Amino acid sequence: MKILEDRIRQDGTILPGNVLKVDNFLNHQVDPQLMDQLGTEFARQFADAGITKVLTVESSGIAPAVMTALHLGVPMIFARKHKSLTLTDHLYTAKVYSYTKQVNNDISIDRRFLDPNDKVLIIDDFLANGQAVQGLFDIAQDAQIEVAGVGVVIEKRFQKGHQLVVDAGVPLVALASIAAFENGTVTFAQD
Repeated sequence: MKILEDRIRQDGTILPGNVLKVDNFLNHQVDPQLMDQLGTEFARQFADAGITKVLTVESSGIAPAVMTALHLGVPMIFARKHKSLTLTDHLYTAKVYSYTKQVNNDISIDRRFLDPNDKVLIIDDFLANGQAVQGLFDIAQDAQIEVAGVGVVIEKRFQKGHQLVVDAGVPLVALASIAAFENGTVTFAQD
């Protein structure tokens, strides 16, 4: 998606450890017009997949996931990373390691929100090592629901997350696919 690639080139910063900082439009300050365009594109790509719900992990996946759900006309559910006084029982849970925060999180979704007839689309801001997606795959397996696809705003194709989704046999759409970081610049997969 050219508009996204241009925005990454313009506003993204490459940090040590192959980290791409895009907090000025995606995962801290959010550009709602861009999120609307991303949601429109994900909805177009998965329009015929029979999606009943969109899943993500809090918090950076929420903006693109809610816009995708809006354009698909379905609910969006986010897996919580932190315990809540209102979310204590009857949960699907999985462990997820965050590379950028260097912490393990237990993510959870209330069982009431997933039905065996659901066909879900996983949306997230990044796909790097695939830990968040794997956690949602684990929850989907426990809930006995079908994952119809994975959509990510940005994937770092050179890390193992892409192959994890491919090996699972799940359709993957990455709106920006990064092949490498070279000399302080981003090289996209089709470049």
